[in-house]
Amino acid sequence: GLSMVYGGTGTLYFDGVFALLGEANAFTLLGMLFFITGMGFKISLVPFHLWTADTYEGAPTVVTGYLSVISKGSAAFVLFTVLTKVFSANGGLFEAWNIAFFWIIIASITIANLLGIVIVLSITIANLFAIRQKNLKRFMAFSAISQAGYLVLTLMGGTAQGMTSMVFYLLVYLVANMGAFAVMNVVEQNSGLIGIDDYNGLYRTNPKLSFIMTLCLFSLAGIPPFAGFFSKFFVFMAAFHAGYHWLVLIALINTVISLYYYLLIVKAMYINPNENPIATFKSDCYSRTAIAICVAGVMLLGIFGCVYSYLDTFSSGVFRAFL
Repeated sequence: GLSMVYGGTGTLYFDGVFALLGEANAFTLLGMLFFITGMGFKISLVPFHLWTADTYEGAPTVVTGYLSVISKGSAAFVLFTVLTKVFSANGGLFEAWNIAFFWIIIASITIANLLGIVIVLSITIANLFAIRQKNLKRFMAFSAISQAGYLVLTLMGGTAQGMTSMVFYLLVYLVANMGAFAVMNVVEQNSGLIGIDDYNGLYRTNPKLSFIMTLCLFSLAGIPPFAGFFSKFFVFMAAFHAGYHWLVLIALINTVISLYYYLLIVKAMYINPNENPIATFKSDCYSRTAIAICVAGVMLLGIFGCVYSYLDTFSSGVFRAFL
C-alpha cells in the first residue's frame, strides 16, 4: 500500500500526500485501499478476521486480553489519523472517499461504501459466529471482531464528534473487556477451565466473580446504565450526524443479537445446573486490584458525564491539530 502511495505521489510525508491527493490516480487509490486492508487486519475486521479466534484461543489469557484492547485501539487511532490527515481532498475531510477507486470495474463503489460494507459484515458475522462458540476465549474473539465494527463506525464521518466517540468507546471497552479477561484469567489459573459450559453454576461457588463478569458483559452488550450503553450511544450519534443512517440502523439491530449471546454466559453462571461447579477459591491481590479498577470504570464512566465532556474538549483539540 505504501509503495503504491509513493508511486502515485512521490512522497510518504503526510502533508505531501495530502497536497497531491487532488491528482489521485490508480496508485494512490489502490494504496489507500491496501492501507485500509492492513489496518483491517490489525483491528480484526471481516474479511481479515480469520486469525483472531485461533490466536485468542492459543495465546495465554493475559496476552489475549492485551491483544483485544491495546493493539486494536492503537490501530484504530492510526487509521483515524491517516484517513483524516492524509486521505482527504481540498481540505474537506473524507471527500476523497467519494472517488470511485474501482472505476475500472464498477464506477458506483466508493471507499466510504466499501468501508460501510466491511463494518456491517464485521458486526453481523461476528455476532452470528459468537453464538456458536463453546470456548470462552474464542467467544471473546468474535465479540472483539463485533466491537471492532462499532469502533470503525466512529471513523466514517471523519468529524471531531467521531473522534471523541472513538476515544470514549476505547476507554469503556478497555475497562469492560479487561475486566472480563481478568475474571477469565483468575478462573483459568485456579481451575484450568476455559469452556463456556465450565462456567455453569459458577455463581454458587464464586458469586463475586460471577457478578463482576456479568457487569462487564452487560457493558460490552450496551445495557444501561453501564458505561457500554453510553459509548455505543455516542458512536451511533456521531455516525448518524455524519449521515450514515443505514449503518446506524444495522448496528442497532446487531446490538440486540449481541445481547443474546452475552446473556448466554450470564445464563451459564446463574441458571444452568452443574453438579460439580468450579470450586471456591480466592484470587491474588494483583488480580483483585485490576478487577476493582475495571469494575470502577464500568460503573463510573456511565455516571460521570464530565469524562465525556473532557474527552470532547481534548479530542476536538487533537482533531483540529490534524487539519
